[in-house]
Amino acid sequence: MRKLDRTLFYLVLTLTFLGLIAVADASAPQALASFDDKFFFLKQQSLWAVIGVIALFIFSKIKYTFWQRFATPFFWTSVTLLVLVLIPGLSYKAFGARRWIDLGFFSFQPTEIIKLALVMYFAKLANNAKATSSYLIPIVAILGLIMLQPDLGTALVISAISFSQIFVSGISLMHLIVTGVLGLLSVAGLILISPYRRDRLTTFLEATSDPLGKGYHIRQILLALGSGGLIGIGIGGSRQKYLFLPEASSDSIFAVIAEETGLIGATIIISLFILFLLKGFKIARNAPDKFSKVVAVGITSWIAGQAFLNIASMVSLVPLTGVPLPFFSYGGSSLVMILSACGILLNISKWTKKQ
Repeated sequence: MRKLDRTLFYLVLTLTFLGLIAVADASAPQALASFDDKFFFLKQQSLWAVIGVIALFIFSKIKYTFWQRFATPFFWTSVTLLVLVLIPGLSYKAFGARRWIDLGFFSFQPTEIIKLALVMYFAKLANNAKATSSYLIPIVAILGLIMLQPDLGTALVISAISFSQIFVSGISLMHLIVTGVLGLLSVAGLILISPYRRDRLTTFLEATSDPLGKGYHIRQILLALGSGGLIGIGIGGSRQKYLFLPEASSDSIFAVIAEETGLIGATIIISLFILFLLKGFKIARNAPDKFSKVVAVGITSWIAGQAFLNIASMVSLVPLTGVPLPFFSYGGSSLVMILSACGILLNISKWTKKQ
């Protein structure tokens, strides 16, 4: 019996457990105000965590080559879901975006599914030594559908996944550079043509210009970070989570963690994600074939890149993007897909050339 990477396995379970604690803490005031049950969001997240961990165990047992056979239909099914989410009646709109398909008894975000589907599809393209255009056409179509929702944060995560996978796929370096430049120009264009995204950029550049208006969100985040100091004000002691900090249990949950555990606690969380990045790339380096290598790079870039984007926006290194913090932010679709992807990564670790 081949053994999986136990360090990565326990790391994923640790991040999941810490995420549940963070959701229970950060979501309590909002849950009490909205549902008269301070554990409402914790119950929901715990259910999704159980489903995700089951998927983690199942996928860790399935040999990674299985996904190569189903990569193409999985990808196009996910693209179809991205189209369906734009149809009123099949989906619903929240926070100014149409991102959720409503099945009545539960809802989900197709953008979370497309991340894993894209990882598998691009790995299959790399294994078959496809031309650069084979990567660019699907990614342009996906980004276009995502921006129609609109969701620039997810588009940036998808771009990071794609760029990292294309980089290790062996295509021409010049093609890669041209793709990167076109991607940057596209992002700049998307920001300039959207008043909402222009406001986000303006707020980032002039964070103190409108503290009760456009700059309210980032100001509340910075107040939470500053209140935490070195050791924090104690678990459960956050003041910002009491409906001052927008999206305290989802996009802004890192600010609550930093407020309560301080610089030390925030550094520990960042260190855990860095460890995940190192373990993931080590698995990719020692992967048995090109397909598994590109899959490992894609999954690692997805989770670590999304964590970086979320935390960087919290500390005002980049504008607020609205992407969730992997394992920590409230949201079932994100947690289940991330744990499923980690199961696949763990299976690849069983087959690495050297442990």
